Amino acid sequence: MSTAIYPGSFDPVTLGHMDIISRSSKIFDRVVVCILNNSTKKTPLFSRSERVNMLNDVVKKFGNVEVMQYDGLLVDFAKENNISIIVRGLREITDFDSELQMAQGNHMVSPDIETIFLATDPRFSFISSSMVREFASYGKSVKGFVPEEILPLIEAKVEINQ
Repeated sequence: MSTAIYPGSFDPVTLGHMDIISRSSKIFDRVVVCILNNSTKKTPLFSRSERVNMLNDVVKKFGNVEVMQYDGLLVDFAKENNISIIVRGLREITDFDSELQMAQGNHMVSPDIETIFLATDPRFSFISSSMVREFASYGKSVKGFVPEEILPLIEAKVEINQ
């Protein structure tokens, strides 16, 4: 049984993320969407438990996708869960530079773990969680950027933080 991890902070999950999840679910028998805390990013808009709930809601249509969370290095999570494939989405060339460095670093630490890159559908290549948070914080609609199910959650969260 082939299992892959699709890691990220998913703050919030975007249509680009959903594209990679959907396509991965067709390639692998099982996909674990792993919510990690990114120490280089600012305070998240959503708590990790809110992101877990959000992702569980939008991935329930896939029978082979589950959501997990982890504190620590992705390679440690992979080893603990006997997973040897990491899936990463690429939106633009700068993503490739940073993702390649991370994949090579992960491979040095854990040679049995492979990283597979999937190019995001061009319709979603400009969308980032950071852009969604920024637009929403200024009252702009993010419809067409995120799954419909989470639009009310974003709107409510932005209202609370203003």
